[in-house]
Amino acid sequence: MNICVYGASSNDIDKSFIIAAENLGKKMAKRSHALVYGAGACGVMGGVARGVTAGGGKVIGIVPRFLNVDGILYDKCDEMIKTGTMRERKKLMEEKSDAFIMAPGGIGTFDEFFEMLTLKQLSRHTKAMAVFNVNGYFDDLIRLMENAIDKNFVKAECRELYSVFSDIDSMLDYIEGYVGKDLNILKFKNI
Repeated sequence: MNICVYGASSNDIDKSFIIAAENLGKKMAKRSHALVYGAGACGVMGGVARGVTAGGGKVIGIVPRFLNVDGILYDKCDEMIKTGTMRERKKLMEEKSDAFIMAPGGIGTFDEFFEMLTLKQLSRHTKAMAVFNVNGYFDDLIRLMENAIDKNFVKAECRELYSVFSDIDSMLDYIEGYVGKDLNILKFKNI
């Protein structure tokens, strides 16, 4: 299975997040999953890629050409795909992936995850979506989603579109056992 992992590209974060990403990558490889990601060498992105490589797994990096700068890209990708734009990059990541994991990251990570969540809500895909909540990083995001549900900006059924995990094995079990189903878009519509 190809699993897309979104995450931070900066090393200016607590090292525990990078170590957790490396452990995720190792377990993905051990369970015969390939990584699809943004091709970064640093931060959470670099950590998960190094973990997959260390575990003997396949790494597919997808990057826009303007980010092809020394030290930014992971040089051990088994496959490196270069695109013209960020939009093309995200589309290819979606097409090449069977599931999505949002690991700790910033604005780009949020953008990528919420685009896939929106597309799932609109029945454009039925793939598993997981949030890797390392050290409680996403606790406030989870509260934000619950607040949006409580105030009727988001339907409660949206909770069915993704699951949150702090344990890697439980998260991979969820992804491996996930059965995609078409969703009734009307139940997500706020009228």
